[in-house]
Amino acid sequence: MNRALKQAQKAFDIGEVPVGAVLVYKEEIIAESHNSPISTCDPSAHAEINVIRDGAKFLKNYRLNNTSLYVTLEPCAMCCGALIHARVENLIFSAADLKSGAVVSNGNLLDSDFINHKVNYFQGPLKDESSDLLKRFFSQKRL
Repeated sequence: MNRALKQAQKAFDIGEVPVGAVLVYKEEIIAESHNSPISTCDPSAHAEINVIRDGAKFLKNYRLNNTSLYVTLEPCAMCCGALIHARVENLIFSAADLKSGAVVSNGNLLDSDFINHKVNYFQGPLKDESSDLLKRFFSQKRL
């Protein structure tokens, strides 16, 4: 999660919402990225989507079986859908997203009875550090 937090800081430094993600396969980091929708003019360029894309290229497979995704903020509905379709096994996230989160904050898309792949999820590591970075970012935007 420390690597994901470093990615979030990179996003912060370039004016993107500070969310970072790391994808792990067989205890090896295979992809890491941060939010980049502003700089790429791509509304889908969330940290989670970026690492899913890079991880799929690394594994040469659109299925990311036996992978774990570490992300500094609770994923939104779009990212939850991508986790399910990519067959990510584990999701570990830091801060809850009371506005857009779709795992614990606003229903739980990962536990839906309508999906054919369940993603295990855990919350908490570096929650305070991730929350603080997001608060600093948005307080600067409001000045």
